[in-house]
Amino acid sequence: MLTLTTILNDARSAQAVFANYSQEQLDACARAVGKALYDNAKELAEDAVNETGMGNVADKTLKNQSKSRNVWHYLKGKKSTGVIERDEANGMITIAHPAGVVGAVTPTTSPSMTIMCNVMCALKGGNAIVIAPHPRAKKVSAKTVSIINAELDKLKAPENLVQCIEQPSMQLTNELMASVDVLVATGGPAMVKSAYSSGMPSFGVGAGNVQTIFDVDIDYQVAAQKVIAGRCFDNGIICSGDQSIIIPKQHYQQVIEAFTSQGAYYIEDQQQADKLREALFKDGYTNPDLIGQDVQVIAQYVGLHVPDTAKVILVKSNGRADDVLRSEKMCPVLSVFAYQDLEQAISIAKLNLEVRGKGHTCVIHSHTVEHIEKIGAALPVSRIAINEAGSLSVGGTLQNGFVPTGTLGCGFWGNNSTSENLNYQHMLNLQRIGFTMNHKPVPTDEEIWA
Repeated sequence: MLTLTTILNDARSAQAVFANYSQEQLDACARAVGKALYDNAKELAEDAVNETGMGNVADKTLKNQSKSRNVWHYLKGKKSTGVIERDEANGMITIAHPAGVVGAVTPTTSPSMTIMCNVMCALKGGNAIVIAPHPRAKKVSAKTVSIINAELDKLKAPENLVQCIEQPSMQLTNELMASVDVLVATGGPAMVKSAYSSGMPSFGVGAGNVQTIFDVDIDYQVAAQKVIAGRCFDNGIICSGDQSIIIPKQHYQQVIEAFTSQGAYYIEDQQQADKLREALFKDGYTNPDLIGQDVQVIAQYVGLHVPDTAKVILVKSNGRADDVLRSEKMCPVLSVFAYQDLEQAISIAKLNLEVRGKGHTCVIHSHTVEHIEKIGAALPVSRIAINEAGSLSVGGTLQNGFVPTGTLGCGFWGNNSTSENLNYQHMLNLQRIGFTMNHKPVPTDEEIWA
C-alpha cells in the first residue's frame, strides 16, 4: 500500500505537467470523468448500496446520471486557465491558475457522485486531486476512481492525477487535510470541523435541515407530490431533502389529506410519535441503523404497522421547543407544523434551523412573490427552492440557476467559508492585472460625497 507521502508526491508531479494543459485538454479530461460516471451509473449505484447499506439502486443510478450530465453542461465552454476575462472598461485582466493538489473528503451517502463532482471541478482548473473516502464506502470509492483513471489514460493524462486512499483512516484523512493546497470536505459535522481546523484553505458543508413552508395560494396535491418525491429519493439521505413541512392551520386537514392520498403514513397520536422519536434519534442525530433506510424498515424497527405502499412517514410535532423532530432526519420521515400567519411560519422555521441546518436550504411553495421575498429575507439559509423538492433542485438542474454540485456551502450561518454551491472556481487562484486608466475622469470630492 502506498504511503500518503508517496501519494502526495505523485500528485504534485502529475499536477506540474497537467498545469500546462490547454483549455481544450482540460475540458476533455473533465468531460471524460462525467461521461465515465454516466456510463457506469447503475453498476456504481449497486456497489454503493451493497457496501454502505444506504439508499436504493434506482435513485442512486439516477443521481449519478443526472449530476454528471448537469455538471458537464455547466462546465462546458467556461474558461478556467490562462486569461479568462479582459475588462477593457476598467483596465483589468484576470488570469486563472490552478490551486495545485486538491484533497477531497467524501461521504458514505453519495460516494461516486461526490467524487465525480470534485474530480470534474478539480481537473477543469488544472489541479490534481486525492480522494479520502468514508471507510464504509471505500470499495465503491476506489472503483469509481479506477473507472475515472481508465478514461483519463485513454487521453494520455498524467498518471496519478486522480488518486484514492484505498484504506482510509481518520489519521490518514487528517494528514491529507494538513498537506494539500485546498481541501473540500463533504460529510458529517465532526469531519467538516476537522477540515476547518487543518490549517489549510478549506471548503466544508453544514448539516441540512430543510424547512418547507406552504403558502395558502397553492395546489396542495401538487406540492405534496413534490415533497414526497424529494423526501423518499434515495431513502432520504440527501442533505437538501425536505425535513419539516410548515403548513397553514386553516388548511391543515386538507394538506394532510393531500399527503396521505399520495403515499404518506400520517402519525398524529403523540404516544405513537414518541415511539418514533425514541427510535429515530441517538444523541440528537439520526440513528445510524435508520440512515438511508426505507419506510418499511423504519416501521419494523419502531414497531409500527404501515401499508406496503407507504413512501414516507409524516408525523405531527408536539409543538414543544425541544421536540427532536425539529432536527434533521436522514431517512424518509417528515415532521409537520401548523402556522396561524406568515410571521409564525417564519418563526417555526427559524427555531428549527437553530436546532440544526442553519445556512443550508429552505423550500417555499407559493405563487406570491411578496411572501417568497419576505420569507427569504427572514431566514438564515444560503439557498431557497421555489415550488420544487429541495433534494431535486438546489444541487443544480438543467432548468434552474443553481450551480450543479454535490457540495452545498452554508455560509457563515453554518460556520462554512462559502455560501455557494461548490464548483471549479473554488479550486482556482485568480490573478488580476490592473492598468492605470489615465484617461478616466477623476470625480471631485464634492461629487464623491454628494
